Amino acid sequence: MAVYSQTQSLAFAARSRQRELTGIWITAREAFWIAIEALRAHKLRSFLTLLGLVIATTTLIVVMSVINGMNLYIADHIANLGANVFIVHQFQWAQGYEAWLKARRRNQPVRIEDYNFLKENVTGYKNIGAEAWRRMDVRYKEHALYEVELSADTPSMIDIGQAQIESGRYFSESEYEHGAMVCFVGQDLVNEFFPSVDPLEKTIMIGGLPFRIVGVAKKIGTTFGQSQDYFVNIPLTTYLRTFSARPGLAVSIQAWNATQLVPLEDEVRALMRARRHVPYKENDTFGINASDTIMDLWKRLTASIFAVTIGIVSVFMVVGGIVIMNIMLAAVTERTHEIGIRKSLGARRRDILMQFVMESGVMAGVGGAVGVLLSLGLAKIADILFTASVPVSAVVVGLLLSTSVGLFFGIYPAYKAAKLDPIEALRTET
Repeated sequence: MAVYSQTQSLAFAARSRQRELTGIWITAREAFWIAIEALRAHKLRSFLTLLGLVIATTTLIVVMSVINGMNLYIADHIANLGANVFIVHQFQWAQGYEAWLKARRRNQPVRIEDYNFLKENVTGYKNIGAEAWRRMDVRYKEHALYEVELSADTPSMIDIGQAQIESGRYFSESEYEHGAMVCFVGQDLVNEFFPSVDPLEKTIMIGGLPFRIVGVAKKIGTTFGQSQDYFVNIPLTTYLRTFSARPGLAVSIQAWNATQLVPLEDEVRALMRARRHVPYKENDTFGINASDTIMDLWKRLTASIFAVTIGIVSVFMVVGGIVIMNIMLAAVTERTHEIGIRKSLGARRRDILMQFVMESGVMAGVGGAVGVLLSLGLAKIADILFTASVPVSAVVVGLLLSTSVGLFFGIYPAYKAAKLDPIEALRTET
């Protein structure tokens, strides 16, 4: 008998819980449609009410989209040194301006002797190469291009850097050893000099000297509007013989995988410090640059921008929340008689509280949704002008933040409505 009574009690409790959940769902659904109807009935008031939240949500998502797009762009076009590649240079690139100037004055350039030393002593690398840069005028017959980027490379750089072969070949080890007058050109030179002719085996003048084209690179594209195909590569040995005997170099070292990258960097750092006799407590007199160091610098810069954005968004969110709270207080006053009727028919304080909190949250959520739609359009325009990519997290954060603001600032008006005395409320004129 006791077991039966216990079973009955559990069943009754389950039914009561189910009825309670059903009541909550019905109340929430009614509150949702009441809020939608209120927005539709008072369009101008609704627009002014939600303007702050719309601006805040739009600003947040657009800024997050631009930063995200720039992060992807920097990673693909600027910080992309190659797969598992780091570069030994005169100084570290990812540092402040004053530190960069100090390093440039203090550090000696990386020379061909340093490259040969690392090539002979570093163990376990996949590839190692070196290159030097300068701007040169390039001519073909009567046609001239000015300030073309001349890159003097070792043959291994074709396997390390971004350039890929479209036609022909890269210069060989034999040509490198003998300082051959050969070159590998980018698409811009092909388009300017040979728009309808095969460029291979043609002779162009670089700095007044003849070079034979042995290969053409695939099109790379632009970075911040600057073409990356406006270049010509020649063997580093040829450059040392014809243009500069002791240029500053950048030595690129490629690891077999990402796990090996850090130990390889440590080995190179130890060898370079030993070669330059750098005391234990002093800083490096050279720079080791990897993709993550460039991205770290960029993210530090964007963090400041994002912090300012958060401040602006916070102000607009608070202003929007205060406006919603004032509108909801006015709604409580307008609907005092309705609240009295609902309470007289059995509505509990919790039901009234939930109704007005839900209305406030729905209003704010609608403002957030409008902000999301507006931000998607603006982000599309930004992507056309420079670059932007809308992350899903930005949309989620925008909607959750705006809705949370509405729920928070709707608590006080909802509490005020819930504690109204039903008799006094019924006496209020409609």
